[in-house]
Amino acid sequence: MTGQPVLSLERASKRFGDTVAVEGVSLDLYEGEFVALLGASGCGKSTTLRLLAGLEQVSAGRVLLRGADVTRDTAAARNVALMFQSYALYPHLTVYQNIAMPLRLRRLSA
Repeated sequence: MTGQPVLSLERASKRFGDTVAVEGVSLDLYEGEFVALLGASGCGKSTTLRLLAGLEQVSAGRVLLRGADVTRDTAAARNVALMFQSYALYPHLTVYQNIAMPLRLRRLSA
């Protein structure tokens, strides 16, 4: 890919006490790109995504958003969102309504 990555991890690691969840991951995500993280259960896929979004703080390394270091920024300040394979969707709403709701809460057009 050419140009600056939209979102990057640089040698990111995450530990929970003595447990190493992610070790030295580097990743560049570019605008318009689709990326799949594949691996066995418990190998750190979800933790890596949580590090990118700011839902977990890195133990070592950096997180960059459009080249700016956002490693210590809150999830809200990063303005990055995730939708995991969970039941966090509202079953009575359409797909559009589920996606539009957080945008409207931030007073953005959907």
